[in-house]
Amino acid sequence: MNEVFRALGDPTRREILTLLKRRDMTAGELAERFPLAKSTLSGHFNVLRHSGLIVSERHGTTIVYSLNLSAFEEALSAVMDLLHAGRPRPERKR
Repeated sequence: MNEVFRALGDPTRREILTLLKRRDMTAGELAERFPLAKSTLSGHFNVLRHSGLIVSERHGTTIVYSLNLSAFEEALSAVMDLLHAGRPRPERKR
């Protein structure tokens, strides 16, 4: 879970996830959206892959990235548990 929080801690990686939520994209399509060097983006992709939030598939010389929905849902569930979301708040003693 630490890898997921690390991955989500960067605004560029969160934007990559937002784009992949809409549809699968190639590395080139993603690179067009960011004013970053390809090596920098590659580092972001590696962090996201290592966290399990995205998966990649090679098609010849092209890499296609997809959002790993099950990992994303697990991360969301973990955050909800941390925040005790959906549970009644205990009464505070005054």
